Amino acid sequence: MLRIALAQDDFPVGRITGNRERILEHVARARDELDADLVVFPELALTGYPPEDLVLRPGFMRSSAAALSELADKVHGIDVIVGHPRADGDRRFNAVSWLRDGEVIGTYDKWDLPNYAVFDERRYFVPGDAPLVIEVAGVKVGVIICEDTWTPEAARAAREAGAQVIVSANASPFYDGKHQDRARILSERHGETGLPLIYLNCVGGQDELVFDGHSMAIDGEGKLSDPAPLCEEALLCVDFDPERRCFDYRHWPAGETERLPVTWEVLKRGLKDYTFKNGFESVVFGLSGGIDSAVTLALAVDALGPDRVVPVMMPSRHTAELSLILASEQIELLGTRFENISIEPIYQAQLKQLAETFEGTSENFAEENLQARARGNIVMALSNKFGHLPLATSNKSELAVGYSTIYGDMCGGFSPIKDVLKTLVYELARWRNTVSEAIPQGVIDRPPSAELAPNQLDQDKLPSYDVLDDIITRYVEQDQSIAEIAAVDADEAVVRRVAGMVLASEFKRRQGAPGPRITRKAFGRDRRYPITSGWRDSG
Repeated sequence: MLRIALAQDDFPVGRITGNRERILEHVARARDELDADLVVFPELALTGYPPEDLVLRPGFMRSSAAALSELADKVHGIDVIVGHPRADGDRRFNAVSWLRDGEVIGTYDKWDLPNYAVFDERRYFVPGDAPLVIEVAGVKVGVIICEDTWTPEAARAAREAGAQVIVSANASPFYDGKHQDRARILSERHGETGLPLIYLNCVGGQDELVFDGHSMAIDGEGKLSDPAPLCEEALLCVDFDPERRCFDYRHWPAGETERLPVTWEVLKRGLKDYTFKNGFESVVFGLSGGIDSAVTLALAVDALGPDRVVPVMMPSRHTAELSLILASEQIELLGTRFENISIEPIYQAQLKQLAETFEGTSENFAEENLQARARGNIVMALSNKFGHLPLATSNKSELAVGYSTIYGDMCGGFSPIKDVLKTLVYELARWRNTVSEAIPQGVIDRPPSAELAPNQLDQDKLPSYDVLDDIITRYVEQDQSIAEIAAVDADEAVVRRVAGMVLASEFKRRQGAPGPRITRKAFGRDRRYPITSGWRDSG
């Protein structure tokens, strides 16, 4: 019988000394409390993932190598598999090393280096080409790393090298439906090799990425485990019986898998970790009485607690009384402190200052955007004065078509719902209220409006959000052509207009704040379009 502990934990990027100490804590617990034979850590646990250009700095690589050596010296009485970057002359590898009784007894270099979506590993690493299989407690264990699990070659090589069970060390970021994809991939690898596999994932927010945990396993009969806890640290433990080729899940709490609570938890984790890992203790943002800022407020309170959240009401001449009532109602519901600062004097002063320059012109979005930018200025002033992290409250639908004000409502250091389509914003609001009332029903029921002009509604300038979000999903996330989208119950003229708005708004998005990725193609790291481009989609 082989007992394996799995450290589903958060290993922040660049915190090499802290990560080393955290690893040693888990080693001690796995050995002394769980009586484990082997403890496994995620991909690049020693440095955090993704370290990006940090691995191009010689000092960073030297620090990583020194930390690995210190780890190996202190490992006794239990075997350890730990991820780290490895240098060999001018070449760098994404590696795991097997530690036993003060020594490194084997090292495996990742075979398949992903270079798509948010991944850029070929910029930094060269691939390995040799399997690693080592016997512990009478069982031959093969090791692979993350993307190696999604392709067949490395797992097959481990089987051919004599592995009886395969352990995969991962730093696998979330997108909607990721745990179903992991289950499918594990089933495919099992079908090809006939071997049980354990898929260990890390946890935590790292800039735009959120690592959701949700580790999984598949036994020799092809039976999948439940995903382990979602977005939570856990020292998991399984016993592997090589005769029966099955797992006894000694400590494997089941994680949430329903779409809306999963999405909420991922957004929470992304916001919480970005805030605290970057040295902030609180957040500030504009609260309008609309759905986007209301969901941002509920999310921030859930992630950080009410005492660390500072919503700011900033009314103008175009702010409806209902907006102030609903914003005040939500503040009372969630128990946050707040500021109420009118932008009307600032707006009047700006109009007066610009009157001569604007003379003879008709009012347009220039006057509207003065208001949004006045609000952004106030949020940034409060951030500078009190050290709050400023949050932008724009959603993916608005960012896609440019229905947001650069240096206005886009202003912020982090954008918690940046990758959330407007229809999903409403779904999340309704779901969150099933847990406890956090968003006034009036906010959910009222038509969305920027409130920058009299009687203004979003749908005066945009298609209905149901239509818009379907087009954005197809055009942005699935890369469908205008003709393909129009063929599926959509007006071609509307599709062309939306596609044009998406392409024309790239310059705005490039200047926007980062935010947690929850889809397969988020703006930013995923979707990399040129700002300056003469190309327009002809269909």
